[in-house]
Amino acid sequence: MIDRRLLLAGLAAAPLTACAAGTGVATDAAGPSLTLVTFNIWHNQGDWPARLPLLIAAMRAVDPDVIALQEVLEDAAVGLPNQARTIADALGGYEMHFVSTDAEGAPRRYGNAILSRLPVLAHDWRKLEPLDDYRTAVRARVAVEGRRVDIVNTHLAWQADAQAVRARQLVDLMAWAPKDGTPLIVTGDFNAVQEDAGLAALTGERFFSALPPGTAATTLNPAKNHPPRVIDHIFAEAARFAPASAAVIGTGPTGGEYPSDHFGVAATLRLR
Repeated sequence: MIDRRLLLAGLAAAPLTACAAGTGVATDAAGPSLTLVTFNIWHNQGDWPARLPLLIAAMRAVDPDVIALQEVLEDAAVGLPNQARTIADALGGYEMHFVSTDAEGAPRRYGNAILSRLPVLAHDWRKLEPLDDYRTAVRARVAVEGRRVDIVNTHLAWQADAQAVRARQLVDLMAWAPKDGTPLIVTGDFNAVQEDAGLAALTGERFFSALPPGTAATTLNPAKNHPPRVIDHIFAEAARFAPASAAVIGTGPTGGEYPSDHFGVAATLRLR
């Protein structure tokens, strides 16, 4: 099997992803490694049938243990099955957990998902404050070579003036996270750069980013008329993990088409 750390390091050196972080493994991080991807898949916007195989190829190249997806849609009215299920089935070997504020059984449901090929010991989700918004967080507790790890995937408020809302959402998320000492990773589309005060709960001393500030040019696809901003993140507890490698993925077009209007973030972390 390809060494995922070497693969990600190679991706980090690619011209379009010269934005990747290449931090070294800490000497006290002798535990097992965990490779993750976070990707906002842009629901069914653009040419979904053309984008789907590109998303699958980008993720397959990284060979991640856990995948966090945002903007996942299922819509019976247009004949669209759950996109996270479609991706999990195409990749093979992944357990899928999808959450939405739309009711179970509704013809149209929109939300977030976690895919894991590691054993899922428990899973849960929460509708985040403020409750008049539709933001959710989904959590999976996975087994990494016999050690428990909690992975949370979320998608925060996007409005330019929503800094205070994002802060409130993260306070709610962190209050919901288990307090039993299980190592924690929080990932997703935060709709904010790391310097945004709304992300203060994750940018202090407790967590580090797999893509430190200044090491990535953008996770928003400029070909889709987005300004360059890094708003997709993987945050891990510094006392429990050490960074091994990270890269921005899904950055190149195939036949003029991109996987999404976002780029993905892939990272390998090592348990201390």
